[in-house]
Amino acid sequence: MGGSAPRRDHHLPAETTSFVDRRGELTQGRELLARARLVTLTGPGGVGKTRLAARIAARVRRAFPDGVRCVHLSGLHDPALVPLAAADALGLHDRSAQPPLAALVEQVRDRRLLLVVDNCEHLAGACAQLAAALLHGTEGVRILATSRHRLGLTEEHLLEVRPLPVPDPDGDLSAAQGYPALTLFADRAAAVVPGFRLTPANRASVARLCHRLDGLPLAIELAAVRMRVLDVDQLLDRLDDRYRFLTTGSPAALPRHQTLRAAVAWSHDLCTLPEQTVWARLSVLAGSFDLETAEAVCADTAPDDGTRPPEGAGQLLALPPAAPPELRGRPTDGPGVPGWSTDGPGLPGRPTDGPGLPGRPNGVPGVPGWSSDGPGLPGWSTDGPGAPARPTEGPALPGRPTDGPGVPGWSSDGPGLPGRPNGVPGVPGWSSDGPALPGRPNGVPGVPGWSTDGPALPGRPTDGPGAPVRPTDGPGAPARPAAAPAGALTLLPPPGLRRDDVLEAVAGLVDKSVLCRETGPGGVRYRLLDTLRQYGLEQLRRDTGQEEAARRRQRDWMARRAEQYERGWFGPGQPETAALLRADQDNLRAALDFSLTAPGEALAGLRLAGTLWFHWHACGASREGLYWLDRALAAAPAPTRERARGLWVAGLLAAAARDFPRGRRHAADALALAHALGDTAEAAHAEYVIGVIRLFGDDLPGALRHFEATVARGPVPGQHLSLVGLDQVELACALGFLGEAERAVEVCEQALRLCERHGEQWVRSYVLRMLALAHTVLGDWPRAQRHAREALRLKLAVHDVIGIALTLDLLASIAARRGTSEDAALLLGGADRVWADIDTGRWGSHTLNSVRRDSEERAVLALGREVFERLHRRGGALGLRELAGQALQEPGRPPGAEAAGPPPHENTTVPLTRRETEVARLVAEGLANQQIADRLVIARRTAEGHVERILGKLGFSNRSQIAAWMTAQR
Repeated sequence: MGGSAPRRDHHLPAETTSFVDRRGELTQGRELLARARLVTLTGPGGVGKTRLAARIAARVRRAFPDGVRCVHLSGLHDPALVPLAAADALGLHDRSAQPPLAALVEQVRDRRLLLVVDNCEHLAGACAQLAAALLHGTEGVRILATSRHRLGLTEEHLLEVRPLPVPDPDGDLSAAQGYPALTLFADRAAAVVPGFRLTPANRASVARLCHRLDGLPLAIELAAVRMRVLDVDQLLDRLDDRYRFLTTGSPAALPRHQTLRAAVAWSHDLCTLPEQTVWARLSVLAGSFDLETAEAVCADTAPDDGTRPPEGAGQLLALPPAAPPELRGRPTDGPGVPGWSTDGPGLPGRPTDGPGLPGRPNGVPGVPGWSSDGPGLPGWSTDGPGAPARPTEGPALPGRPTDGPGVPGWSSDGPGLPGRPNGVPGVPGWSSDGPALPGRPNGVPGVPGWSTDGPALPGRPTDGPGAPVRPTDGPGAPARPAAAPAGALTLLPPPGLRRDDVLEAVAGLVDKSVLCRETGPGGVRYRLLDTLRQYGLEQLRRDTGQEEAARRRQRDWMARRAEQYERGWFGPGQPETAALLRADQDNLRAALDFSLTAPGEALAGLRLAGTLWFHWHACGASREGLYWLDRALAAAPAPTRERARGLWVAGLLAAAARDFPRGRRHAADALALAHALGDTAEAAHAEYVIGVIRLFGDDLPGALRHFEATVARGPVPGQHLSLVGLDQVELACALGFLGEAERAVEVCEQALRLCERHGEQWVRSYVLRMLALAHTVLGDWPRAQRHAREALRLKLAVHDVIGIALTLDLLASIAARRGTSEDAALLLGGADRVWADIDTGRWGSHTLNSVRRDSEERAVLALGREVFERLHRRGGALGLRELAGQALQEPGRPPGAEAAGPPPHENTTVPLTRRETEVARLVAEGLANQQIADRLVIARRTAEGHVERILGKLGFSNRSQIAAWMTAQR
């Protein structure tokens, strides 16, 4: 048993912002897809490949009767999982023993669909293998890929995605609105400054800004969000400074890469210290995440007891690259304190960011992200004309050190003596030498070269010769701090980031367009764009141990969440739990991969993989579950409870794939190990797997004896209630197969009471299906149909696709035996379509296939072959929900009555799209497919797809029926 939980949306994503005109690329992409089966959009990061691919796919989707699906690979890093991700996107649920890629090709061999494979560059080899297998093994599958590099196949056609065109800033700008780059900036700026638009006064500056950003959409969007606090000219000035700062490092870097990096680094510098820290730590999350996950991964206090973790809790803030030597008045040679600058002669060595905004550090390594863009900005104050901006101590002023809980020991000594640390635990050696020399570090490890040049310039670094009162190595000099290593990170004072700080930082990152906010299971979720995630990961890796600590926190959180979900699985929240686990799929993969690659973490990985047994088995992920369990069992061979759990789960998943020898071997090993450990719960779980293998291996008497014994024994301490209920389901199944229907009904009613006490749905749906089967044996067709329909409702709720297929087969059989042959034909068509996503041969099961043949024979005998085929085709064209809606109608409104439908000349309300209506009209005029394509300026294959879809929707078998139907509509 088992099926599929609600999948993440693998259809085309909804657009949340406007799409800036790319008419040329859209047309070119459509034309390439019309004549080529593999088209790859290439270009640098941030140029808009993903968005363009989605638009192209949306334009051509009607040419693909079997749909358009997206495989999102940005959160995937294991090449072995690429075929599984593609199968998941396509809604396939293969459980055979075939290699995943071979099974995928076989299942889509006869389909006409478009597969969009996004972000291929880090998995280019695996993506090339996927594309090659689909191109050579199918005829109707086309692939639209996005990658920074080509996949390298001979069949591949490339479409280079270029930056948006930008006009000459010094040329004629009277038609500036016609340039997409300027339109994009204006659109995004208007989102943060209502009413902003391009005007004669600003369009030259906007053009210059977009030109400086090389027309890269992501860079333009990151700059536009700063319009909340700066005007266009200020943006341009600061970006020019930051661009020079970043692009002096590597002359080998491509200009567009330098431009994007400059824009991203500038956005990073404008974040507060907590925001930079959260950005870096969130980079270990592979997919979308909720606020609880962000808090668990980023906070320096544990989510349960508020205590600091014993290791890996450094409160990092990343340094940007070293400043170029042209910037005067700053310590260029001092490691760990690059990037100080001056505003002009006579003011050496103080942080600043522009005329009129004196005295705030901005982009200063070690103190990044502090800002004061003018009067009234929160968190900064001035003490009068000429006084440098300093952090204030008023509550509710974000982005500053305070005396509140969590930031102990900060003080301010009065006007002109800005907020210095005073006795901060963990930051030894801070002192004040008197009113004229406040707040300078003395002997602080990792903060070299701080000094003061006199009363007017307190507490600033310098390295200029002759500067007074700076630490030296000479005799009598105060202890000079040791040089910090390159790439050193500044720490927040203990206790670092609290959970409330993470919430504020996440809000700030959303506001700055660093994090994308989206709606998902459980409410609001967030996502880092791949380019921004990579930048954050670079910052995280600059301090040894920080990445490992963040990944361990992420793994521990995923493990706690999985354990919580497992405890509550036999209860009322199963659909929600299944959806949340699917949303966290990329992060679960990252947690498992960390555990199985980091030294000393394998047992934790095995524990996590075993805890997720219900996800692998009940939610249609058995192939991936086996992949992780095989790796974990090999990595953690010690005889532990975790190994006993992993063995029986692997045995269950192998049995689901019809690999009974492997399943039997794993289950037997699990049982022996559980007995040796004295673990009765894991022994009971292993016994369930052994019984299931007997049942589906056609050892019905042995299965009956086995489950009679386990049900009579009752639950043992620690046994999962889902498996207690499944023991009863399998007992009823064995009884039903052996003709003891009345006993099967008794067992099912007992299992129903257990499920109803806990509000459980998944096991209950199987109990109801067994009740329906038992009543078919007893010949009680109304009761059998009622139970089967209720089972179908529950299976839809948990999206158990395999259970849906089995139940549709059962409902078709009941309909055929009750004499409602139209219903039987329609339901068989729908069941066959669902089985096509699982196994068209119904696993080779003699029982399942004989029931299906009997239903078809009865329906054909009553209806005739032609009517049966028409209704069967109509059932196959229905979506899952539409099909279930037909199957769940009340007895007084049999679905077959509607399905048999009016004759072609009778009016009906079939939902043809506008384009399908046009095609149907041209068919009625007698045009062939090529003539229709010429008339509508579309590809012949597109016209063929429309005609096939119309036939399916109307339940017709030839074009003359379409013509007659269209005539009737007039």
